[in-house]
Amino acid sequence: MSRRLLSSTATRLLRNPQQQWLQTPLLGTRHYASTQAPPDQASMSRLPNIEASKLEIKKNTTPKDLLPYSELVFGRNFTDHMLSIEWTASEGWLTPRITPYANLSLDPATCVLHYAFTCFEGMKAYKDRSGAVRLFRPDRNMARLNRSASRIALPSFSGPEFQKLIAEFCKLEERFIPSEKGYTLYLRPTMIGTQRTLGVGPPGSALLYLIASPVGPYYPSGFKAVSLEATSSVVRAWPGGVGNAKLGANYAPCVVPQMDAATRGFHQNLWLFAEEGEEYVTEVGTMNLFCAMQNKQGEKELVTAPLDGTILEGVTRDSVLELARERLSGEGWKVSERKYTMREVKEAADDGRLLEVFGAGTAAVVSPVRSISWNGQLIKCGLPDDQEAGELAQRMKDWIEGIQYGEEEHPWSVKV
Repeated sequence: MSRRLLSSTATRLLRNPQQQWLQTPLLGTRHYASTQAPPDQASMSRLPNIEASKLEIKKNTTPKDLLPYSELVFGRNFTDHMLSIEWTASEGWLTPRITPYANLSLDPATCVLHYAFTCFEGMKAYKDRSGAVRLFRPDRNMARLNRSASRIALPSFSGPEFQKLIAEFCKLEERFIPSEKGYTLYLRPTMIGTQRTLGVGPPGSALLYLIASPVGPYYPSGFKAVSLEATSSVVRAWPGGVGNAKLGANYAPCVVPQMDAATRGFHQNLWLFAEEGEEYVTEVGTMNLFCAMQNKQGEKELVTAPLDGTILEGVTRDSVLELARERLSGEGWKVSERKYTMREVKEAADDGRLLEVFGAGTAAVVSPVRSISWNGQLIKCGLPDDQEAGELAQRMKDWIEGIQYGEEEHPWSVKV
């Protein structure tokens, strides 16, 4: 029996309730995926891993026209190709393939559709002044994707081998990488559980794939400071949960609170976690948060929440911390990863000690914060009315983008 879903060019053939065959132009062949439980972790570790040397490429014969830079919208337009690698519990990682961008075909009972077996990464490819293509700290993305996959019983993979495949993909899609600074090719590696089952358990098959979208600057006309609504009635993450993993299931529940905050004129939520009578600062929207203040001991301190299991280990977060320790310590700055409360932030603002606040993430690099609404009070975050960014936010953006675009030679910038 054949079943055509989502695309006339992608077909899944089901043989019987206990087994299935997958036939798609993305993968180019048919592979068996059992609905039985996968082997234990020791057995899985002996299965074949990703091998970049086996990459097969099928080029798109109808390439797209490039859009003008002014028409690039985040995540709306995609390149000509996609990279995909199938995994099964019996065969491990199969042949990696780059094929024309196409729809996926999934059985209605596929486990990702019911139980959210999905994780992803956000990366960018940059083009420097010489035309060379660069990635920014891709090893960190590979490590985090493996951690996220392990948290939801999806298979692990060789980070270095997948990074090689990403590099080959970027070479093939080089024409989609804008040459103007501020423009990039956004890369979205994603892993999903593909087993056809309504049973809850470790998926017996999975798909790791990569798509890409050319994007423009987060702030096309320069920084624009945002306003936040501190939120404790809805919790983004909690101890023992999955806030430290980049899972699809962490994002959809945040949309309604953000829409709710927008009705009151705020750009994003500042996620708080109530504990022992205090409300601790965690993250902002989908970014890590930094506060620059003069603490009560008179020190200049740049502080962000610690990696306690509720905070996503952002690549930009880590970059800000490392650069601050390397380049700001000599200017008298103390750089801290510690728990801090909204009460502390408000007291610093009231005392004139709150210097600036900014978010940090892949999309914007840094995002300055003008004000935070908390318990009916609007807390000013140190920015003069005629400025859209503080000194630290601007310096961090300049430092990080300088590395990303190869203006500063640095081991974080990897040529493909």
